[in-house]
Amino acid sequence: MYDVKNRRTFLRRTKYESLHLEDLYVGSKVTVFSRHLTIVDYGNLYTSRKLGSREERTLALIKPDGMRKMGQLFDIIINAGLTITKAKMMLLSRKEAADFYADYRAKPFYHELLQLIMSGPILAMELLGDDAVSKWRAIVGPANPTTTESDTLDSISESFGHCGLRDAAHGPDSVASAAKELELFFPSSGGRGPVSSAKFTNCTCCIIKPHAVNEGLSGKIIKAILKEGFEISALQMFNMERPNVEEFYEIYKGVVPEYLEMVSELCSGPCIAMEIRQFDPSKVFRDFCGPSDPVLARHLRPGTLRAVFGKDKIQNAVHCTDLPEDGLLEVRLARQTCSHRNLKSEMLPLTLFQASKCFLCRVAVL
Repeated sequence: MYDVKNRRTFLRRTKYESLHLEDLYVGSKVTVFSRHLTIVDYGNLYTSRKLGSREERTLALIKPDGMRKMGQLFDIIINAGLTITKAKMMLLSRKEAADFYADYRAKPFYHELLQLIMSGPILAMELLGDDAVSKWRAIVGPANPTTTESDTLDSISESFGHCGLRDAAHGPDSVASAAKELELFFPSSGGRGPVSSAKFTNCTCCIIKPHAVNEGLSGKIIKAILKEGFEISALQMFNMERPNVEEFYEIYKGVVPEYLEMVSELCSGPCIAMEIRQFDPSKVFRDFCGPSDPVLARHLRPGTLRAVFGKDKIQNAVHCTDLPEDGLLEVRLARQTCSHRNLKSEMLPLTLFQASKCFLCRVAVL
């Protein structure tokens, strides 16, 4: 690894166990020995040929009738060898729904399609991998989940769909369709795309940490949260910059000896931020996460998230709001870390943040 700016070798050939081949694609952000790096291109033709074949991207859309199964669907995607590079829970307007289903305007069930896709939050994801379009399309299965074809019996439509148009998930049928649909949900032109599904009432914040995302634990953690009776009312995957993490963790500075390590972990790769809702959610959800030290959690609260999925005090699977009064504040902060790159600003009420930054630049855009 060569530091072009300082004209010196930064790293010679060495083994780095926390970095995997599937993490290496154009646009990915990785951390190597505390250096946060963005991959902008391949170094030579050989590398491009070896890794560039993974660059087929497609849209995975979880419809309102499939949202209660989103933990299982995360697992299905990960187990299929596909990489989730973007994820966001959204609410579609009628215009956005009409744009998405533009090819179905002449169909008799067109208006029913619109009503179904607008009936609740959806989860849009960008998937990356070899033959991502055809692979995800096969996993989704046919639109009619009652089919008896042997190759569709394990499909999402068959396993999680209901009847007719309620087929739980969607996948584009071609590379061109995938590019068009991804642009609707994750516009590259600087537009905002559909609005977040965040509610900002009776809520608390949960962030699945980078090590848990990289280890493929996201689906299992989401499944455990939903099984416990919590509502995930908003979600987004994002990468945090170090200054944003330092600001987010400012309350722990000088108090927790692991502060610097906590900061390094949270900006070491993609995170998933969620708005969690239930009556008195901060207290109840904080208890469900368990003690910050997973070793202690396994002795005192063995069924908690950190006991089951955590490794140590730094890589303890999830961050959650510590104080009940901070729940709404952290959820709002967890909408704000995107470095202004893709979305336009939307100011928060000045009563919350005097001279507020744009709501994209602290933790995530939910």
